[in-house]
Amino acid sequence: MENQFIDPQSEYLISKQKGWQGSLELVYADDQGKTRLVRDRITSPLKVQRPFYPEGQRVCHTVVLHTAGGIVGGDRLSQTIHLQENAQALITTAAASKIYRSNGQRANQRIHIHVEAGACLEWLPQETIVFNGAVYQQQMTVELAPGASWLAWEITRFGRTARKERFLQGDWRSHSEIWQQGRPLWIDRQWLPGEAVLDSPHGLAGQPIVGTLIWIGQPVSSEIVDNARSLWTASQRQGEAGVTQTQAQGLLCRYRGSSTTEVRNWFTQVWQCLRLTYLGRNVSQPRVWLV
Repeated sequence: MENQFIDPQSEYLISKQKGWQGSLELVYADDQGKTRLVRDRITSPLKVQRPFYPEGQRVCHTVVLHTAGGIVGGDRLSQTIHLQENAQALITTAAASKIYRSNGQRANQRIHIHVEAGACLEWLPQETIVFNGAVYQQQMTVELAPGASWLAWEITRFGRTARKERFLQGDWRSHSEIWQQGRPLWIDRQWLPGEAVLDSPHGLAGQPIVGTLIWIGQPVSSEIVDNARSLWTASQRQGEAGVTQTQAQGLLCRYRGSSTTEVRNWFTQVWQCLRLTYLGRNVSQPRVWLV
């Protein structure tokens, strides 16, 4: 595995003035049934733990860390992930991501993912906490080859609600695109400019947490959609949820509520259903979730 890590000491003064300019590049390859991380190039403050295989050699689990502790105004981060043919990887984060109050500048993160034929990427970061006053924009572009599979979720909390903080000022944008051979499969633009949308019934309706789960890979039957809905209604839950098929052989789940535990438990149940149906394996939760 090729590995290059630039120590944060050499960039400290520049980052303090202009924000971090961090990057991460990961390449996975299938090696006779074992998925290996064959390229690992990172620049502070991003870092990855050593890959591990809690469910056998077929699926490579990788944990991404943000060593600066959180994202601030002026930060520009980029991630490039490439799964070669038949590679299987699960990527998560070591802890919740934090987007701090802006110093007047916008923080940006760009993520580009390429999944080749027969490969599957499960992109399952822990929640993102957006502090009041944060100004942040994320752009994710996914290129899926025919026969590739993609499962991802995003769980975002607006304001440190444990401290009674609400996201009354700031600007948060998330733009996700999934493409296949030049054709858009799913485009999702979300924008929260502060209090007006936070309290609107057409926005968050006063709720601090939104969540999205997307699966694209193989055709989803009406039975799978009904099962995802029943997993939500089977337990007494406080938030609101919706499930629909996408036009591109996929499943989309949405959540709006006040509990990270509630949405992650539901997403994990849907993940288990999709994993068993399409990948033939049970859920193996990353060990960092249990810490």
